[in-house]
Amino acid sequence: MNMLNKMSIKDVDVAGKKCLVRVDFNVPMKDGKITDETRINGALPTIQYLIDNKAKVILCSHMGKPKGQVVAKYSLAPVAERLSEKLGQKVVFATDVIGPSADKAVSEVQDGEVVLLENTRFEAGEEKRDPEFCKKLASYCDIFVNDAFGTAHRSHGSTAAIVEQGLVKTAVCGFLIQKELTVMGGALEQPVRPFVAVLGGAKVADKLKVIDNLLEKCDSLIIGGGMAYTFLKSQGYEVGASLVDNEKIDYCKEMLAKAESLGKKIYLPIDVITVSSFPDPIDAPIEIEAHDVGSIPANLEALDIGIKTRELFASVVKGAKTVIWNGPMGVFENPTLAAGTNAVAQALADTDATTIIGGGDSAAAVTQLGYADKMTHISTGGGASLELFEGKELPGIACLNEK
Repeated sequence: MNMLNKMSIKDVDVAGKKCLVRVDFNVPMKDGKITDETRINGALPTIQYLIDNKAKVILCSHMGKPKGQVVAKYSLAPVAERLSEKLGQKVVFATDVIGPSADKAVSEVQDGEVVLLENTRFEAGEEKRDPEFCKKLASYCDIFVNDAFGTAHRSHGSTAAIVEQGLVKTAVCGFLIQKELTVMGGALEQPVRPFVAVLGGAKVADKLKVIDNLLEKCDSLIIGGGMAYTFLKSQGYEVGASLVDNEKIDYCKEMLAKAESLGKKIYLPIDVITVSSFPDPIDAPIEIEAHDVGSIPANLEALDIGIKTRELFASVVKGAKTVIWNGPMGVFENPTLAAGTNAVAQALADTDATTIIGGGDSAAAVTQLGYADKMTHISTGGGASLELFEGKELPGIACLNEK
């Protein structure tokens, strides 16, 4: 999938056109209040551009998993209210997706005005890609704009199917997706070398295709987090009570052999931080011991990378020109076990390389640890960025017009 040649809103004339914009307003809520507005803020540049260029703006998004039912706590009404305040103009809220309220709002919308439809997943047809649902939704637009990278790996009605079913001819991306494609697509397709990938997180199984695909593309691969112990075990190390996926030991051996045959280097931990039992609650104070990987006691569980490993990983990052990072180095939610993740974040912050954080836990970690403003790019989609790293085609992007 060539991601670098997709048309954006700047490549089409939007004036007077009904632009159906798929945004990601799947924001966390508590007691009817939005607790984190990051995703709303992320959509603002695209919305503002369309307003300034006299488009008729019709926004749609899902929230949560209401599974085709109307569930009051997943209503986008609070988002419409907050968005009105941020844009400094009224956002007309349709109380349904393709019903009478939406029909009225869309038929009355003027150039430079904004409508927000209710949660697309209140309609069963959204996730099922129902042709009738898609036809009705498509009737609301002259131009389809996808700016929801967080759902670009889904092929639902509002994310891709209306284009895939041939119901909309002009399909372009907004600024948020454009940035994801330029930065992440660019790093994967035309990286400035040396290109280092840093992978962490708990399970090898979640990252099988990522490891395989990145080995083809990067120069060095750093592996930390829970999945490092399956790799260490595959090399004959005893890893005590640490997390191991015994079914993936042969896979790890294959990947280490593949790296060697390609002349790529895989870096694994050389020392670790261990505990006698997993912290409960997760941020509880905890006693730790440091051990080299050759001598982890049988009863202890490794939950972070050690000091020598932090120095090793940081030195590999220092020499890089492009770094992508997905997955923490340890149980970063615990202050005592966050040191490894912190050290990698610090190394990325200190480098002049292009630094890309692939959503999910890594994005949470760099934000929580205070490094967000030091990174070139933090992806807005965990699942989507992972599938991008796997080399998969993302339906919400594949369906867009090429330049």
